[in-house]
Amino acid sequence: MADPERSTELLWEAKARRGLSLDRIVGAAVELADAEGLAAVSMRRLAERLGFTTMALYRHVPGKAELVALMCDQVHSEPAAGADAEQPHGWRGALAAWARDGLELHRRHPWLVESDDARLVPGPHTVARFDRALEIVAGAGLSPAQVVASVNLVGGFVNSTARQAAAAERAERRTGVSDEEWWRDRDSLFAHLDRYPALTRLYQEGAFETPVDPFEFGLERVLDGVEALVRDEKRDESRCAVCGAPVEDAPRGRPRGYCSRACQQRAYRIRSGRQR
Repeated sequence: MADPERSTELLWEAKARRGLSLDRIVGAAVELADAEGLAAVSMRRLAERLGFTTMALYRHVPGKAELVALMCDQVHSEPAAGADAEQPHGWRGALAAWARDGLELHRRHPWLVESDDARLVPGPHTVARFDRALEIVAGAGLSPAQVVASVNLVGGFVNSTARQAAAAERAERRTGVSDEEWWRDRDSLFAHLDRYPALTRLYQEGAFETPVDPFEFGLERVLDGVEALVRDEKRDESRCAVCGAPVEDAPRGRPRGYCSRACQQRAYRIRSGRQR
């Protein structure tokens, strides 16, 4: 387990030494992880790669746990894809671009999902990327807690997608067979699936012939949810949420959201799916 205080010192206060430097060690570790996965990274392998003794590396970084934290922060310093292009307007477009850049970062470095540790100390570049997303969403008019929750929601979706992609890549690397090839050869399984009516009907209707991009589809649905929250927060509380008629101020407590009991009941039926 990493020493969080030592990780913080290395990430935020590290100074280069003559000859073998921390930057060289981390760079070599990233290259090795990109090529062979995080499991291939060891102090011995890195020492051989750099032409130094293992003990020389330990004078710069105490162990693999701290090294992984440094690796993660270094790759988070990479410029976003299309950084020179015109940036999208509005919080939704900017947050979508941030999410796509995050997925592309994971595609370049699939081992990132293997380093996912809830107590991994973040470095300055990692925090800067998170801060950029917070700044984007903060302009949407949500409460501070909702801003953080929204960024975590989108970031969690990106990490989940990246984890699935990394698992598929590891399987292909291990077997030499792509996901597409593997599923194409599953005739013995498909022979049993016609007993499931919904699956059979959708297959016959071509549902699997032109699949939607799962990341783009999921990202848009996640952003739809955040946008609905933004709209709800900006709703004019002086008017009924159902019919738009003026709403009288409540004598005490929370503001009224509806002009009448009938509109309140109608809103309940809509939410429960009883009325469209």
